[in-house]
Amino acid sequence: MIEVRGLSKTYRVPVKKPGLAASFRSFFDREYKEVHAVADLSFSIAAGERVGFLGPNGAGKTTTLKMLSGLLYPTSGKIDVAGHVPQAREPAFLQRITLVMGQKQQLLWDLPAQETFELNRAMYGVDRKAYRETLDELVALLRAEPLLERPVRNLSLGERMKCELIAALIHRPQLLFLDEPTIGLDVEMQVQVRQFIAEHNRRTGATVILTSHYMQDIAALTPRLLIIDQGRLRFDGAVDTLTRQVAPERRVVVQQVLPELVPLGFSATEGRMVATVPAEAVNALLQRVLAVAPLVELGVEVPPLDEVIGRVFRGNRAEEGA
Repeated sequence: MIEVRGLSKTYRVPVKKPGLAASFRSFFDREYKEVHAVADLSFSIAAGERVGFLGPNGAGKTTTLKMLSGLLYPTSGKIDVAGHVPQAREPAFLQRITLVMGQKQQLLWDLPAQETFELNRAMYGVDRKAYRETLDELVALLRAEPLLERPVRNLSLGERMKCELIAALIHRPQLLFLDEPTIGLDVEMQVQVRQFIAEHNRRTGATVILTSHYMQDIAALTPRLLIIDQGRLRFDGAVDTLTRQVAPERRVVVQQVLPELVPLGFSATEGRMVATVPAEAVNALLQRVLAVAPLVELGVEVPPLDEVIGRVFRGNRAEEGA
C-alpha cells in the first residue's frame, strides 16, 4: 500500500537575530538556515496493516503524513501510495485516502454534521445507496445517531471527533492517516474511538497509520511501530520486539508490603513490593517469593510502553551527542 524510499523534507528558515539594528539589516541581507524535518526516511506498509507512527514533538511525524497524503512536496526521495504519486493529487488517489487531524476540523461549524456528510458524498461522487449504507454503518459503530441534526458548534469535543471520523470515511477510503485522533478526549471517549478504528479496520481491511502521544492508543491499535526522531527512522517492527530490545527486564510485583522480601531484592512502593529482574530470572524469583510467602498475590509486569518509547528517545539523544 505504501512504499517510501529516501524521503526528505528540508525547510529554508530565516534566522532572526535580536536587536533593532539586526531586524533592520534583515530587510536587505537576510540569513537563512536549513531545517531537516524529515531525513532519508524509508519504509513499506502492506494493505490492511495498522501501524503506529511515533516520535517526540518536532520529530517529523505530521510532515511525513502530509507528504504521504500529498499536501506537501518532498525535497527528495520517492513515495508510492496505492500506486500513485501523492503530490500529483489525482482524483483516483484522493478517493483512496483520508486524513484526520485531531486539531483540525472539516465540519461546517454552524450547520448539523450531516450537512458535511452530504457535502462529502457529493464531492466524492458516492451514490445515494452506498452513502446511506456507509453512513448507517458508521453511525451505528460510533453510536452517533443523536448527534447528526445538532449544529456542530453545540457538540462536545468528543462528539465532534465522532462526526469528523464519519465525514472522513463516507467515501470508504482504503488508507486512513490518523494524526492524534483522540487528543483532548476524555478516557471513555478515547476508548470508543479506539474500538471504532479497530472495528473499521477489521470490517473493511483499510490500512491505518496512527500518530498519537497517548500510548494507550498505540498499545490498543497498532501491532507495528515506526519510530522517528529528528526526522530519521529509529525503529521499525513489532511492539514486543521493541520491548525486548529496549526494556528486557520484568517487574515482579507483590500486592502487599512484606519486609521479609527485602533480602530478595524487593522494595516497597505505593503499598506493594516491586523487584526488577532480567526476564530469564523471573521464574526463579517467583519460586523464592512463594517459598517465603506462599499465599501472596503477585504478578509480572512489562515496562509500560511510554517508558519504553522514552528510553528510545533518550538513547537517540545520547547517540547524537556522542
